[in-house]
Amino acid sequence: MLEAYSHNYVKSLLKKEVSKWPHNLTLSRLIGRSIRRHDRSIIELEVSDYNYCWLGILIPLSIHRKDVVLVVTEKQRHRLITFELPRLKKEGLNLACWEALTPPSGNQIWLLNHVDFLKVYRKGHLRFKQLLIPEAELFIARLREAMAINVTSRDWDVLRRTHPSASAAFIQLHEHITKELFSKVACIDGNVSMTFSEIAALQDLLGLLGESPQPWPALLNALSQKWASWAALNHKLLDWTWHLQPLEPLLDLQELFQESPFVMLFGSKENTLFLNQLESCVGSFDVNVRVGNCISNDQEPIHLFLPRRQPLPNTEYFADHLLDQSRRLILGRSGLTILLVDDDSLLRKLTTELAAEFGRRVIYQSTSPLSNGVICCSSMWWLTAQEKLPAPEQLIITILPFSTLESPLTAARVEAYKLQGLDWFRDLLLPELLTLLPKLVLPVRENQGRVAVLDGRLRSRSWGAKILSVLEPWNPLERLLPL
Repeated sequence: MLEAYSHNYVKSLLKKEVSKWPHNLTLSRLIGRSIRRHDRSIIELEVSDYNYCWLGILIPLSIHRKDVVLVVTEKQRHRLITFELPRLKKEGLNLACWEALTPPSGNQIWLLNHVDFLKVYRKGHLRFKQLLIPEAELFIARLREAMAINVTSRDWDVLRRTHPSASAAFIQLHEHITKELFSKVACIDGNVSMTFSEIAALQDLLGLLGESPQPWPALLNALSQKWASWAALNHKLLDWTWHLQPLEPLLDLQELFQESPFVMLFGSKENTLFLNQLESCVGSFDVNVRVGNCISNDQEPIHLFLPRRQPLPNTEYFADHLLDQSRRLILGRSGLTILLVDDDSLLRKLTTELAAEFGRRVIYQSTSPLSNGVICCSSMWWLTAQEKLPAPEQLIITILPFSTLESPLTAARVEAYKLQGLDWFRDLLLPELLTLLPKLVLPVRENQGRVAVLDGRLRSRSWGAKILSVLEPWNPLERLLPL
């Protein structure tokens, strides 16, 4: 049986090398069973880093690789190609991978990123394939990015040349929309939601004309569905880019997940939001298990500094509190500090004030810090830049990185939740934060560093206990001791 063969290979490999995660034997058997039985499986992993569990994922695929599609990010693909596959090859396991947009002709794993996954699906090549999706807690967000439609000035020019008889009408319409958008924006280079009144005239005009080039047909299709629509303004050029993203991208893939077996691997402790969305599309699951302990053996505790009686972010003296506490945390540190601020104006203000005191040590969203440098950045920037930076000694979270309602995408998603009578904070924003935080903290944990949270809501709100839970294991740091 596939499970037994996978178990024996993993056991043999583990005798030769020390594993940081003790559950690869169990994982290999679960994946082998799901592939053999064509189950729809949900496997929640208590693991701090996916790199620890590739052994349990790949060995069953090395033995049975027919009709299996592995959906990965570029970072995961790089790990597979440069490290995991050569490691298996040394043990006599040759896992062949196919990366084209046409189905593999031989017995190979079909390796696809999220953009190519959608292209292949739309061509009808994924029917009845076995789907394997690591880091599934981020799958919806990655699908949303992959499905995004962006319309630039160049696309308007192409549209005018395609329909020369309507060129003047398109110019007039574009100028009208431009004036409307720039009159509504609250800050320089901000984002503005596109309302129906601004879009309706364009829909009517395109409906009267013949076939238009992409992305216009895709845009019209998106406008007829539940997609967020907004403009990102460029005040310097007096130009704007139209962005559209689906609110519920799984709905577009509902047929695929209803007819195809899949294995989804979660590395988050909080997956209720995604599982509810998936279950509403495909029904029940054949397998839904958790692998690992509540606090995994592979995780080192962080030192958590959480001062009592901190002000809330909406108080007038919160900015002064951040500056004072940040000074104390940075002073005398010999390693790298990451300071997260998910408010652009506050981020720039705090960066300037800290740079006035600490000089060249303080930089703004740059991957070239001094050894004892301080990088002031947003949480999304830090998440994408982690691979390019040394492990930090300290992470300062000034404001809990909830998705902001100033984002048109988040605002549209919240509005959709309100229309359904759902609790948009506890059912949407809080679960997303609980998924994000462990990933922000991971490099500090691996370096056995310090995490400071300066947001008073963590102690004063009832949901703060959930945040402390997803940060486990941690040791409280009651006061800042001199070095």
